Order: sequence, then C-alpha cells, then structure tokens
Amino acid sequence: MAGQQFQYDDSGNTFFYFLTSFVGLIVIPATYYLWPRDQNAEQIRLKNIRKVYGRCLWYRLRLLKPQQNIIPTIKKVILLAGWVLFLFLAYKVSKTDREYQEYNPYEVLHLDPGATVLEIKKQYRALSLKYHPDKGGDEVMFMRIAKAYAALTDEESRKNWEEFGNPDGPQATSFGIALPAWIVDQKNSILVLLVYGLAFMVILPVVVGSWWYRSIRYSGDQILIRTTHIYTSFIYKTQKMDLKRLIMVLAGASEFDPQFNKDATSRPTDNIHIPQLIREIGSIDIKKNEPPLTFPYSLKARVLLLAHLARMKIPETLEEDQQFILKKCPALLQEMINVICQLIIMARSREDRNFRLPSLGTLENCMKLSQMAVQGLQMEKYELMQLPYIEGDNLRRILNNKRYKIKSIRGMVSLKGSERRNLLHFLEDEKYDEVMAVLGSFPHVTMDIKPQVLDDEDSNNITVGSLVTVLVTLTRQTMAVSIKIIYCSLICLLFNHHVFLQQGDVNKVKNKGWQQRNKGTKKASKSKKKKPLKKKPAPPSLQQPKQQKQKQANGEVVIKEEYEELSDKGSESEEEETMRDSQSEKDDGSERDSDREQDEKQNKDDEAEWQELQQSIQRKERALLETKSKITHPVYSLYFPEVSYIYKLIDLTFNSI
Repeated sequence: MAGQQFQYDDSGNTFFYFLTSFVGLIVIPATYYLWPRDQNAEQIRLKNIRKVYGRCLWYRLRLLKPQQNIIPTIKKVILLAGWVLFLFLAYKVSKTDREYQEYNPYEVLHLDPGATVLEIKKQYRALSLKYHPDKGGDEVMFMRIAKAYAALTDEESRKNWEEFGNPDGPQATSFGIALPAWIVDQKNSILVLLVYGLAFMVILPVVVGSWWYRSIRYSGDQILIRTTHIYTSFIYKTQKMDLKRLIMVLAGASEFDPQFNKDATSRPTDNIHIPQLIREIGSIDIKKNEPPLTFPYSLKARVLLLAHLARMKIPETLEEDQQFILKKCPALLQEMINVICQLIIMARSREDRNFRLPSLGTLENCMKLSQMAVQGLQMEKYELMQLPYIEGDNLRRILNNKRYKIKSIRGMVSLKGSERRNLLHFLEDEKYDEVMAVLGSFPHVTMDIKPQVLDDEDSNNITVGSLVTVLVTLTRQTMAVSIKIIYCSLICLLFNHHVFLQQGDVNKVKNKGWQQRNKGTKKASKSKKKKPLKKKPAPPSLQQPKQQKQKQANGEVVIKEEYEELSDKGSESEEEETMRDSQSEKDDGSERDSDREQDEKQNKDDEAEWQELQQSIQRKERALLETKSKITHPVYSLYFPEVSYIYKLIDLTFNSI
C-alpha cells in the first residue's frame, strides 16, 4: 500500500504494551475470584451463630476442620507470580522511549516557540560547538540540531514542517506490529507453525466442543434437559400427584444416574443396604415396571429421600449419597414447578379441551415437599419436631400436657414466658435458652391488602369501571419480635370476648324480665324482622338513602336509614327520555360514529398514560429492590446438609378491573 510501511518490532518495545494488557486482563479478575478466602472470618461467623444453628447438620459439616489442602497454596503462588510478571511488564512499559511523537524543532534547540532568528542562530552555534563530531560530540544529536535549525530558517524546510510535520516533506506512515521479529524469522517458522496448529486446531476445538456439549445437556438453571423431559412427561400424564407419587417422580431425575452425572455414585454395598431400608420403610412399590422410576438409581434416591423424611438412621456408606441427593432436591423441585407453570400456560394458550392441565394440588405438593426436604419431616408429623430436643419422649410430654394442649409452633409462641417454661420443664436452662433462640429465629409473616386507583386524584375512591390496583404487602418478622405482638393481640381478643360475654349475660337477664312482661310484642318484633330478609337489597350503586321515623316498642323515636331500591322500569319521564335518545340515535348515525372514533382515540391515550404510569412505578420498585439485600439469615434445619437462606418478602402488585 502506497505511503504506508509495516515493520515488526525488533526492539520489542511495542510488544510490552500488548503483553502488559494481556496479563492484566487475566491476573486482576483471577485474583478476585480465585484468591482463597479467609478461613478465620468464616470460623468467627460460625461461632457467632452457634447458639441458634449449633445442632444443624450443615453447621456441623462446615465446622469440621478441613484437611491440609495444597490447592490454596498453589493458587496463591500462581497468582503472586502473575502479579510479579504484571508489575515487571508495567515497569518496562514506563521506561520505554516514546518513538512516535510530534516533531518540534523548538524542543530540539531548547527554545521557546516564537523565538527570533537571532536567538535561533545563537542557540544553533552553541549546540553545534557542543555536539559536533569533530570535537567529540554526538553525531546523531548534531544531525537533529541541524535538521531543526533548517526547519526554522530555510523557507522550504519550514513550509514542509508546517504542512507535513517533517522538514523533509511527506513521509511514509509507519505501523509497528506488537510482535517481536523472531516470530517471523525463517529459523523459527516450524516451531511457530506447530504452536499455532496446536492452539487453534487442537486446544480451541476441544474447549469449545466440551463447553457446547455441556451447554446443550443442561438448561439455564443447570438442570439436565433429560430430567426436564422426564418431569414433563410424568406431570402431563398424571394431572394431580400426591406426595408419594411426587417423591417417586422426583427421584427419577437423571442427576442421580451415574451414567449422566459423574458425581452420582453406585456402590456394590447398595444391593445389601437398600433392600434393608425398603423393608424398614415399607409401602414402597417396586413391582410396577415404570422406567426410569423403577431403575436402581431412582429406587436408591427414593429410599434415601424417604429415610430422610422419616429421620431414620442409615449406614455410614449411604450418608454421603443421601447428602448429595438432598442438595439436589431444591433445584429439582423448582424445575418441577417451572414445568407445571409452563404446562398451565400452554393449556391456556391452546384452548384445547383434550390437553391435560396439571392441577394446583400438584403445584402445592411441590412446595410442601421442598419444605419437608429441608426440615427432614413428613407432612403428618408434628411441626414441633423442627425445634431442637423436641422429639421422642420430650415430644410426647408436650402433646400429653392437657393443661396447655400445644401442638404447633404458633401455639407455643402464644404462651406466656412462665407458661412456656413450665411446659418445657424437662429441659435444662441451657437447652431451654437454645430452644428459645431457635424459636425466635422462625419467621412470622403478615399480609396487608390495599386496593387503590392510581390514575385518579382520590386513589381510595373506587367506582364502576375503574382500573383497580391491589397492593399486597408481605411483612416478615421474626418470632422474637412478633411474640409480643401475638401476645398483646390475644389479650385484646380475650378481653373483648369477656366483655361480649358479660353483655350477653346482661341482655339475657333483661330479655327474661321483658319477655315475662311483653310476650306478644316479642313475637311481633320477630315477625317484623323476618320479613325484610326475604327481599334482597339492591347493590349500593343502585340504592338511595331514605330516612324514616320508626317507633320502637318502648315509645322512643329513632331515625333509621334505609336504602330505597331503584326500579328497573323507571318513571315515565325516564321512558320519554329513552325514546328521545333512541330517535336521535337513528337520525344522527354519522355523529355517533364520529363520537365513537373520538372515544376510541381518548381510550388509546388513556391506555398510553396508564402504561407510562405502570412503567414508572415498576422502575421505582426495581430501583428500591436493587439497593436492598434479598437474603436475611440461614434456615434452621436439623438434617439438611446445605445452607438454605430465607429471602426477604417483597410487595406484590396486581391489576384488576
């Protein structure tokens, strides 16, 4: 290409810029993600929550001191070596001379811009005497001084400098390639070709192929596509699944099959231990041939999951497999919920009567099974077993206490402190404090519903045809905070009930005395009260208030507000108006069409304004939620091997007409 010149970097200066950038792009993110975390901080955190979560399985697994592992040390050494290389390259770049810079003859002669000709000649003589080669000076520097002097004194040289940036006129544009010259050297051609072939023809295809093969096997939630197909098939086949059937389908996931998941294991001892557990559990149907639900891996997963829900003691060789299965359960149950929702959407969109629509009972059982798996508790068991030390004889003592009759956690929360301590008298003070700490960490959720019209001046005024927005606010508190609230509300409820009973007793006494004096009037009043009940009142929008004076039996006059129902037939004047309107509609058809067009335009404008309003509300809510953390604290689970966090509840908004 004319006017351009490409050359390799013989000195290697340009290559340092490229190499520094490349190493920095690798070292900085790798340090953030791969640097080993501080183990002391994790131990301190576990020590702070020991009082509440000390008996949880996941806590005990994390508290175990890991064996000496050389991998963190290797990571540190590699990252430190990368940083040393990065700093060395950055130092080399900082010391590299800038070869491509604008030519300025005033800087070469050490003069200020705008110097006179006399000052230029005087400075040129002084520098020539200093750098002349005949007097032992620098020849290169002398040539630069002579070139700068010509650019400022010679008219042609000065014109070339001002126009082209160089006293010698236009020069070829030089592009430096950020690779050293030895790469294109003929001596190293075979080696360079071998490296290129190995990198682009072997390593790159293998990496991309393995990534693609893995990506097509898994969904966006890291669930095997094969598992999704299995769940879709069985959920579509069975509209309503009970918990027993749901556990059977859950265990059929390909994540538990060693053929599709390398983390899943199959041991020779399974043929001995699994049949023993089946006999202990009972009620497991293994005769029905329904692949893959009756495959060995699926049967093993189902048995271990049922043993977990029954809190059975299993052999040590199966504990690791059971923990692996339990860790997979929340994600698999979430995938089942996604499949159910997708099938419901498909059924609604197709409007096909033959499409088998999953029931909401199946969706509810999935959510229940997720809670059961985390707590290690069957649905028919008592929820008090979620608390520490409340099982076996201790549980029977609580259930057999006829004084308090406590069977739920909420019932225990509603007790006074002295009553609760009396109920748990069989526990020592330390254990009782632990139970109270766990009980106080349980969630207490309240729901507040507020309907409003957002696009109206008075948002609380709801009229016929208004677009109502129902704002559902879920407030989550811990039981430790809500114990006082529940206790105070119970006191108020009991107080009101007691007052009501007292008033009822007084009314009974008065009625008895009054009944003895006026028996006939009571019968008449009953008949009068029964008559209005036969006539259904009209809706409030079709009623008008009417005040009537009514005399009671004791002679007092009371103002009674009633609602007079508007007749569907209407008055004669209304009939005349409707006739006139119909006649005018027949005569003025064109005007009516124009009015309809205007109404349609106005409706479109209103819809656009409403959409803008909804978008602004959603933006505000999204901005508010993004600034807050969604995770509160871990779930208290005695037998679940992984930490499961409780998430904060958010406001739910629904639009309705």
